[in-house]
Amino acid sequence: MSLTRHYRRLLLAYPRAYRRERGEELLGLLLDTTPPGRTRPTVTGAVDLVRAGLRCRLGRPASRTVGVWAVLTALICGLFGAALASRAAWETSRPQPDRAEATAIFDEAFPDQRLKEDVTTAPALFVIYGQPLSRASWRDLLLGDGGEYQEGSAGGAAAGPEPTGDLVTTAAQRLRATGWRVYDPVSTVLDTCGSPPCEPREVQTVLVARRGDTVLRAEFDDPRVYDSYLYFAVQRAAPPAVLPVAVPAGIVVGVLAWLLFAWASRRTEGRRGVGVLLGIALVVWWLPALASTVSLAGHHADEPHPSWHPLWEWLGQPTFSLPFLLGAACVLLTLGVALLPRRDAERLTLTFG
Repeated sequence: MSLTRHYRRLLLAYPRAYRRERGEELLGLLLDTTPPGRTRPTVTGAVDLVRAGLRCRLGRPASRTVGVWAVLTALICGLFGAALASRAAWETSRPQPDRAEATAIFDEAFPDQRLKEDVTTAPALFVIYGQPLSRASWRDLLLGDGGEYQEGSAGGAAAGPEPTGDLVTTAAQRLRATGWRVYDPVSTVLDTCGSPPCEPREVQTVLVARRGDTVLRAEFDDPRVYDSYLYFAVQRAAPPAVLPVAVPAGIVVGVLAWLLFAWASRRTEGRRGVGVLLGIALVVWWLPALASTVSLAGHHADEPHPSWHPLWEWLGQPTFSLPFLLGAACVLLTLGVALLPRRDAERLTLTFG
């Protein structure tokens, strides 16, 4: 009885219709070929049975690539699900620093400097062009300006002539003395002269520090080029809830996406044009994600990040929100075809053949 129970659980990997038609026959075959005295399947046998059941769920026995498409679909959907969950988890963060907090941090790091004007603050945790997301923002999100959707911050600029001495080193020492974790400053040549040998004309140095859930970023520029020699911004780091929420959400969504793909694959087997819709969806989802990941990986390698960019930015969102919606429309159309009776579905998919 124990062996039978184990086999029945493993057979859940097969589609329900298959179990209804051939489940008992397959169970009997498994029991007949199992050596006497064994109370549970071998690990190898269990893995092979589950793998065969999952492959059966995908249908299309003649296809050699359907498993790859299923994995790619489940993976990208899982990442989108994790990104959405992480955005929800960001709501557990404290509000962005207000004017008083930002000014106090500036005075703590740069007590000998004075602000050029009042500190600007963020009206929300995330903003687009400095404003909270609203109906008026959808046009910007969809038409190429989605990259402006960023974490809010409070900050300002220092006034007066550039001070003498090493302001970066002095600020780093003061921050460490007041409990900040200070990362190594990074200098970047922004502009060089026409032909070597010559000295760089413009160098920007970035100093990043973190204390608790607050991140400070200070940029030191050449006052001959800019209005100020120092710009600073403070914002909240990702709250601790992001990772514990995003990981299980991504796994659950990925599994559900795989199962939905398998169901639609069986339902649309032999129908022309469905593969084109899925191919379009995967291309417009994966290409922005891969391009953004490569870009952000280089960006993170170039300078320290006490708080990484949010997951949705690694997936190219909402910068490439329009391609994302195109892919979503293709997926919904595919699912619609899968829901149709066979004769109606074949008539509809002929237009994609």
